Amino acid sequence: MNISTTQPLLSPYRLGTIELPNRIVMASMTRGRARNRGLTPTDLHVEYYRQRASAGLIMSEGIWISRRAVGFINVPGLFSDEQVAGWRAVTDAVHAEGGRIYAQLAHSGAVSHPDFFNGELPLAPSAINPQQRSFTQDGFKDTVTPRAMTVAEIRQTIDDYAQAARNALAAGFDGVELHAATTYLLPEFLNSASNVRTDAYGGSAENRARIVLEILDALIAVWGAGRVGIKIAPTVRMGGFGPTAETVSTFDYLVARLDELALSHLQVVNAAGDLTGTPVDVLQNTVAYYRSRFDGTLIANLGFDEASGNAVIASGGADLVSFGQAFIGNPDFARRIKDGLPLAPSNRDTWYQGDAGGYIDYPGAA
Repeated sequence: MNISTTQPLLSPYRLGTIELPNRIVMASMTRGRARNRGLTPTDLHVEYYRQRASAGLIMSEGIWISRRAVGFINVPGLFSDEQVAGWRAVTDAVHAEGGRIYAQLAHSGAVSHPDFFNGELPLAPSAINPQQRSFTQDGFKDTVTPRAMTVAEIRQTIDDYAQAARNALAAGFDGVELHAATTYLLPEFLNSASNVRTDAYGGSAENRARIVLEILDALIAVWGAGRVGIKIAPTVRMGGFGPTAETVSTFDYLVARLDELALSHLQVVNAAGDLTGTPVDVLQNTVAYYRSRFDGTLIANLGFDEASGNAVIASGGADLVSFGQAFIGNPDFARRIKDGLPLAPSNRDTWYQGDAGGYIDYPGAA
């Protein structure tokens, strides 16, 4: 039975200047299929994203903004003419199916490895080893102590984001999302344990958030109002360090400033576990906490299924919901929700590496 009329997830929504046919967002997911020297999208990417165009909105995998931003093998970039052409083929295919797609712009920061830079150290807010593992061409390797960025390098990085935004426009994307979640460069700046700078980019909530806001200003200058969003994950643990006593005040400041910008959306990653007794226990329901502090469009991420996704939209707790894993094995995820069809599993062994298998060979429901 078609039950679409009863489900908030399937109601239309206006995101900035874009009309979405439903409120189901395909979350950004690293899949590691750009297996070429130029880190260029291929026909595999075209088919993968085309298959999933029935989502209200697709967020691309995190795309490297520059060669210095790389931190994971076989992830495509958006800093060369060839990459722009590759992504243009992707966006054309998505649009031909009636879909919409944002480019998520990313920089790995300290969680990269010298193997990606001919032996040079990764760049980060401060010279602090995140104590994680980087997926290199030779397998997983322990991270190292990065080099603290100079102010000139910070400004160059902001320029790199702006250029990537221009490239995304040329590639036919419908907007861009700034990756400020998980363990990458911008969360490293926002965390007082990984950012011990004493200049204008560290030492206070205002200073730690400065680079994020300057990048957003640069992105909006390229794209205009209502076409730039941001994804945050205040409760995420970053290898050797996690949320600190300053995390809540830092993100309170950041979100208050975000509320003043002409953003298309704020995407919030929910807490993955119990936060009782931690410095961020007030963020146990992270989405609800920021819903009350942000007046624009809010996308809820992590831990949602059909029932909870419908519920959070119906209650006003979020405007859209993003789903990740479900889209791997279910390219027609939105249709399955609409028609009440069961979800298919996916092969975890091919989530982050491989070729067509486990990437474009999942069938739609009969």
